[in-house]
Amino acid sequence: MFKKILIANRGEIACRVIKTARRMGIKTVAIYSDADRHALHVRMADEAVHIGPAPANQSYIVIDNVMQAIRDTGAEAVHPGYGFLSENPRFAERLAAENVAFIGPPQGAIEKMGDKITSKKIAAEAGVSTVPGYMGLIADAEEAVKISGEIGYPVMIKASAGGGGKGMRIAWKEDEVREGFQSSKNEAANSFGDDRIFIEKFVTQPRHIEIQVLADSHGNTIYLGERECSIQRRNQKVIEEAPSPFLDEETRRAMGEQACALAAAVGYTSAGTVEFIVDGARNFYFLEMNTRLQVEHPVTELITGIDLVEQMIRVAYGEKLAIAQKDVKLTGWAIESRLYAEDPYRGFLPSTGRLVRYRPPEEVAAGPMLKAGAWHHGAAGASGNDAAQGDADGAVRNDTGVFEGGEISIFYDPMIAKLCTWGEDRAAAIEGMRVALDSFEVEGIGHNLPFLSAVMDHPKFVSGDITTAFIAEEYPEGFEGVTLPEDALRQVAAAAAAMYRVGEIRRSRVSGRMDNHERKVGNRWVVEVQGTRFEIEITVDRDGAWVRFQDGTRHRVASSWTPGQSLARVDIDGDRIVLKVSKCTGGFRLRTRGADLRARIMSPRQAELASLMPEKMPPDTSKMLLCPMPGLIVAINVNEGDEVEEGQALCTVEAMKMENILRAERKGRVSAIKAAEGDNLAVDEIIMEFE
Repeated sequence: MFKKILIANRGEIACRVIKTARRMGIKTVAIYSDADRHALHVRMADEAVHIGPAPANQSYIVIDNVMQAIRDTGAEAVHPGYGFLSENPRFAERLAAENVAFIGPPQGAIEKMGDKITSKKIAAEAGVSTVPGYMGLIADAEEAVKISGEIGYPVMIKASAGGGGKGMRIAWKEDEVREGFQSSKNEAANSFGDDRIFIEKFVTQPRHIEIQVLADSHGNTIYLGERECSIQRRNQKVIEEAPSPFLDEETRRAMGEQACALAAAVGYTSAGTVEFIVDGARNFYFLEMNTRLQVEHPVTELITGIDLVEQMIRVAYGEKLAIAQKDVKLTGWAIESRLYAEDPYRGFLPSTGRLVRYRPPEEVAAGPMLKAGAWHHGAAGASGNDAAQGDADGAVRNDTGVFEGGEISIFYDPMIAKLCTWGEDRAAAIEGMRVALDSFEVEGIGHNLPFLSAVMDHPKFVSGDITTAFIAEEYPEGFEGVTLPEDALRQVAAAAAAMYRVGEIRRSRVSGRMDNHERKVGNRWVVEVQGTRFEIEITVDRDGAWVRFQDGTRHRVASSWTPGQSLARVDIDGDRIVLKVSKCTGGFRLRTRGADLRARIMSPRQAELASLMPEKMPPDTSKMLLCPMPGLIVAINVNEGDEVEEGQALCTVEAMKMENILRAERKGRVSAIKAAEGDNLAVDEIIMEFE
């Protein structure tokens, strides 16, 4: 077996590979840019080599720099992770020339299937049903418009070397093709060093389902079931699950066999993924083959008990697969939620800054991963210790590449963790995810935890009635938070009142009034939460409290929470809820199930007086264009004095490898421009003003 491997990547996937290599007794080498000098993957690896400045096109995707790191450390093999150089045939060729093993497919397979244009042609020649499109090189935006008209709108503009949503645009008309073509080329060049673009028909109402394949160099190819990846935003997956709630066994087998046949036809070895779109009648169409490990691979590992990274390493070393198709069993259900550094209340725009608090839920191993002895991914990410063993009811896994106190920069993908849960069925996996999301503490940056929680409770997701249009259709105006239903709101109010009373008792003790302190704390309160007031009376006993509402209903509340704790696990009438708690004037800020609530707890007299206070209005910024995220101004499209129309492009801000075009919300005149191309702006800095 290899004695030392270099990981040509960063973040959570580098940490993920290090954990399996460590278990196998293999030394690891990390590479890092200026921005990642103190990153978690650097701390976890046995060795680390600096390879250049922060931008990826000056460090992580510079082949010469990576090759020098390999020579300097004597690494025998390279795992590329995903993104960056993972599907670059020139990198595989350079490794082969220096007799360094590539923990991935052969160069020829990368060239044939890693390039989306070539893979489409090969699939069509092999008789695989493909989506209509134009696979040739496209010279400019005008040619793109002509091709799009021939295919028929809507169309998808895609980077040939792309992945992870980079270099992708959906266009519904000519102007959107012209605009999207150039942005896609720019993003593709910056992210992959390859700006080739192709165009295909955008199929509405599809499901995105992919098949995991695994092949060795001895002619053995198997499939490990499917993953449902239909919950997407901006063509980037947000939530994945395995298996799919939509497929039947016949369709699963047909897709799996076709995926294996395609892999065998191109001499594929290692782990790879064949992606399909599936319509409502379970007809499936080949989209592309990803010749690398997928971001969502943990859900496959959770239902099969197979460590895919280990299998990739063993295949690269020349070993035969120890698993036959008949050995693959899909057990239970797994869900992955991607935690992104992005603000869901600002249109999911990227967020940067310091993680002043980062506390994932405790990892628990159960199900196939535990039975197969393949759970070795480490609680909290940094220590590499095995996760706690649980019973068969559920498992929690968190693949991460960050740590508390670390920085989230503008230079890389905004995904900072992948939270996974496993259950004996889909309902159990969803419930496990709800609790895990509520228990995940992240402070200091904008993040999408509230949105992920909202999806877990959405009726369409719960029923499995989902397509790739789910987010666009269910959140057409963006995400504005969660409004809790009446029963959940009463539970929060009851918990808040009980917790506040505990705090009041603590304060009376601290003040020195120890005698009969509980009698000095009132038992009647008014709780104001989510715009609703509840009059509450609390009766306490040794094991908890009874909380009585004005209408006479009573709720039993029990919790071990004490003031200062940031998480409260509360039992209310037998229901377990998890609240993120922070103190604020007159009460708490409470977050649960995607809702972000201010709970004010007052005495009846305080409530009476508070109702007389005027409401403070926020400042008027309606005549300003504010920077919605930390980013670089790459283009200013208007001048002072220009008349602009609703929807007109005003400027472009680049952050985390994505270009974001800011548009006019209404007709107006530009009175002042406060920023220039090349400026790095913070959130809410003024870009321009209007009359």
